[in-house]
Amino acid sequence: MADNETLDLVIILITGPENPKRLPSAFFLASTAAAGEQNVLMYFTGPATELLKKGVAENVFPLPGGKSVADFMKLAEDNGVRIIGCAQSLELNHMTAADLSREMPLLSPSAALPSLATAGRVLTW
Repeated sequence: MADNETLDLVIILITGPENPKRLPSAFFLASTAAAGEQNVLMYFTGPATELLKKGVAENVFPLPGGKSVADFMKLAEDNGVRIIGCAQSLELNHMTAADLSREMPLLSPSAALPSLATAGRVLTW
């Protein structure tokens, strides 16, 4: 995330696998905004960081027999949403960068907040 970058929408995702029914809306909002040419970023922190672990999002289903959280994440990314993780939350969730499903930027809150705070809108989910 560049220091001079202006974000239109930031979604700070704190909901994790413990509450799967809350998750689709965050990804739908992010996807819709990005499809509308907005610069959108999702910052996964706290319990949400668990969703970035290999195999977790693929096995979390908001509705039985429905799409997985991984499907919603892919939809968001396909529409241009960028996903970053909280570096400190990895430790909180007994994870390391090697546990992540893929490489991604990891920022501490102190490194992320200056850019996140300049966004046009910030939602905490």
